[in-house]
Amino acid sequence: MLLLFWVASGAAQSVSVTGTVSNAQGVLPGVNVQVKNKSVGTTSDANGAFAINAVPEDTLVFSFIGYVTQEVLVGSQTKFTILLQADETALDEVLVNAGYYKVKDKERTGSIAKITAKDIELQPVTNPLAAIQGRMSGVNITQQTGTPGGGFSIQIRGLNSIRSGGNDPMYIIDDVPYPSQSLGSTDVSNGVMLNPTSPLNSLNPSDIESIEVLKDADATAIYGSRGANGVVLITTKRGKAGATKFDIHAYTSLGKVTRRLNVLGTDAYLAMRKEAFANDGYDVLPETAYDVNGTWGNGNTDWQKELLGGTAFVKNMQASISGGSDQTQFLLSGTYRKETTVFPGDANYKKGAIQSKVSHRSEDDKFKIDFSTDYVTDKNILPGADITRQAYMLAPNAPALYDANGNLNWENGTFENPLAALEGSYQTKAENLIANTLLSYKLYPGFELKASLGYNTMSLSESRTNPSSIYNPSYGLSSAYAESFANNAERHSWIIEPQLNFEQEWGRTRLEVLTGATFQAQSEKMLSIYAQGFPNDALINSLAAATNLTVLRNSINEYRYHALFGRINMVWDQKYIANITGRRDGSSRFGPGNRFANFGAIGTAWLFSKEPFLKKLEFVSFGKLRGSYGITGNDQIGDYQFLDTYETTSNIYDGVSGIRPARLFNSDFGWESNKKLEVALELGFFEDKLFFTAAWFQNRSSNQLVGLPLPGTSGFPSLQANLDAKVENRGLEFDIRTLNIQTKDFKWTSSLNITSLKNELLEFPNLSASTYGNTLVIGESLSIKKLYHYTGIDSETGTYTFEDFNGDGLITALDRYVVADTAPEYYGGFSNQLSYRNFELDFLFQFVKQKGIDVQASFPITGSLSNQPASVLEGSQIYTTGENVAAVTANANYSRSDATLTDASFIRLKNISLAYTIPTKWLRKASARFYIQGQNLLTFTKFKGIDPENQSFSSLPPLKQFTFGSQISF
Repeated sequence: MLLLFWVASGAAQSVSVTGTVSNAQGVLPGVNVQVKNKSVGTTSDANGAFAINAVPEDTLVFSFIGYVTQEVLVGSQTKFTILLQADETALDEVLVNAGYYKVKDKERTGSIAKITAKDIELQPVTNPLAAIQGRMSGVNITQQTGTPGGGFSIQIRGLNSIRSGGNDPMYIIDDVPYPSQSLGSTDVSNGVMLNPTSPLNSLNPSDIESIEVLKDADATAIYGSRGANGVVLITTKRGKAGATKFDIHAYTSLGKVTRRLNVLGTDAYLAMRKEAFANDGYDVLPETAYDVNGTWGNGNTDWQKELLGGTAFVKNMQASISGGSDQTQFLLSGTYRKETTVFPGDANYKKGAIQSKVSHRSEDDKFKIDFSTDYVTDKNILPGADITRQAYMLAPNAPALYDANGNLNWENGTFENPLAALEGSYQTKAENLIANTLLSYKLYPGFELKASLGYNTMSLSESRTNPSSIYNPSYGLSSAYAESFANNAERHSWIIEPQLNFEQEWGRTRLEVLTGATFQAQSEKMLSIYAQGFPNDALINSLAAATNLTVLRNSINEYRYHALFGRINMVWDQKYIANITGRRDGSSRFGPGNRFANFGAIGTAWLFSKEPFLKKLEFVSFGKLRGSYGITGNDQIGDYQFLDTYETTSNIYDGVSGIRPARLFNSDFGWESNKKLEVALELGFFEDKLFFTAAWFQNRSSNQLVGLPLPGTSGFPSLQANLDAKVENRGLEFDIRTLNIQTKDFKWTSSLNITSLKNELLEFPNLSASTYGNTLVIGESLSIKKLYHYTGIDSETGTYTFEDFNGDGLITALDRYVVADTAPEYYGGFSNQLSYRNFELDFLFQFVKQKGIDVQASFPITGSLSNQPASVLEGSQIYTTGENVAAVTANANYSRSDATLTDASFIRLKNISLAYTIPTKWLRKASARFYIQGQNLLTFTKFKGIDPENQSFSSLPPLKQFTFGSQISF
């Protein structure tokens, strides 16, 4: 008996079991390794290695968020190689960042969309918004220009505010509010960028771990007055427990213009010009008609190739070191990026970034501290003007750009050389620092005290120069006509947010309570100066050398914001969920009569898949019905708008500059409010291999902050006030995610998102008397254009004709009765991820259904000294050089008529990536991944212009890019 006992005890003796855990990309640190039904466990280190004591009868459980849990019987084996499969559809343990709290995806009551670092890394972008395009329902992003450092516009569920500057979302970077308003000056960037420098350029996409977009009231109301247009939460990467790990990620890209405009060749162009002169009564071509009288000859230059046909190069390198113990983790990374343009010359955009993050928790797990800093600096050097427009308009037989000596060719004063813009420059230098400390302490079981301390400082220095060398020498303009623009601005802000969290479970009920406060301050300074007249062009950057100096703007603004907020969340029986959020805000931007306001929301959810009546439907794996209603606000109005303010004038009295009143006092100036309603259904089938979400939403924005028109006798054109105008956005969002195939070696998943949205102006008292009377119509979208109705070409005069809508015998602005909505009817994206052993293929198609304005509307009148799109040969009014006044007027009306309305819909292969990961057994403790990517490779559209996305005639379209990169870890 004793012998048998000794044998049995020996058989059950534990042994050391070791191995490695990896995924399709390489080793996987931080994986939980647990002995099933025992309190014995460990985690894999930075190299994916683990060691644990177990007996042969034990079962090891390997689990990691986002991956399928795997169980392995120990048996006689003491070394294992575990390959975890990504579980794209697992909802139970996936946490979603909702700002002040995190929530399990299956239990969220609000509408939150998310992308991760894996999605961001598929795109060689410099602005985080570029990574979101086509990947989220309800989020419409447009690239404004292909010029390095250019910005993006974003709309989350439509336009809520009538004011053009009042529709930006709120940005939160690692718990620190980040302003969406640019420090740039339109006076300085004019002609180079469509809009001032985007502050989001001062973020480093390579440092981002995830981006969440909060859309409905349940998700945004806790941000109160700043959540009306949605909230974008950006979380940066952090270190993980394990051995010290080094990561190097490097890639290079080549970029070309995606599309070309079909314009006239020399023969067709000269025929057009000669006919125009003949129509204007010229028997002999004028001496100054250099393009057509033989002075320039009959060359046929492809100016789009010459001016826009270059190759833009991107070089990006990031290196990081991370690791730590179970208690303390750290990460330190640095990034360098350089990007050039397709324009001639040596213009370039450089960015450098340093990120550090340290996390620590005490041994008893009561105290935690997280400290992070992100510093980014970028410098942009561009030509003094965007020469895209000249590439389309320049006569095909125009002279060469350079003479025999390599100097700019002015062809004896007859030619305006487009490369003269390169003599000038537009330069920016920006610096941005975001620092945050998050402290937490567990007071008692269920109670946790937190404090978030954040600081952000940003500075921008920009200048644009136009030396005298940009002018044709025949004008005889000296450096006395040279000019420069300069802008220097800085912004500093801090925020303190103490919080108290409570969480407890009683039987089948779980309760979470959060309460907190916000104390925030922001200061901003800006000085913009125009200088003219210099001794020579070499001194153009010295303001002291200028003859004339004009201060364009000199401002100092301060902003204070305080708030109390709270959340109550209750889950009963893991099926019924209620979430209540509220906030009371106080802002220095509003008058004393409306300085404080209350905002809040309630969200509910029913996980009906847990009900007994659905248990028999085995193919239904998940079902949730959720809804929310609440009120959020908007305070994007700038500072001091409610006060009596004064401004300086250029008038001098007795040697002193005068001042004049600029704005009237309004003590009741208060918040815009946005009432949001949403109902959504989430369904999972076949163990969530097919997952479907449908959401209907309605947002109504009122108390619009606009200028109320005043009579001229008041001395003021308007009074800043809340107008009882109402704007509605309603729509449908659909998200479908499928796991098409999953075998040992092959996996294929797909995602589809579609958004259909209708924007409508419901109310606007006395609209016709306001400054919006000629641009808005009640019952229509805020994105409309009011156009003339084109009726054809007059057979006698040969000019365009239009309907005289009001019958007064004249064609005036009152006849523009055709309403054309250029907002997208629907938009979305379709992505696929395929993996076979160590190969991965990802691709994304972006699609938009919309109307636009034909490129012909942007060209000068047909027959003038400008090339034209080839479409003019299909039908145009009488050609003229500009001397036929009736034709000139008709052409101007034509550009504002429904004849230019066209289909601008498109489907674009936004991104495609092919990657190969070297097997871990070849590299032992290291991992390596190599990839090639394509961006904007194919565009399918009927739009005849340059690009259907931004539809700009004067800005560079988005570039087609090819990227080659590698990621190495050791």
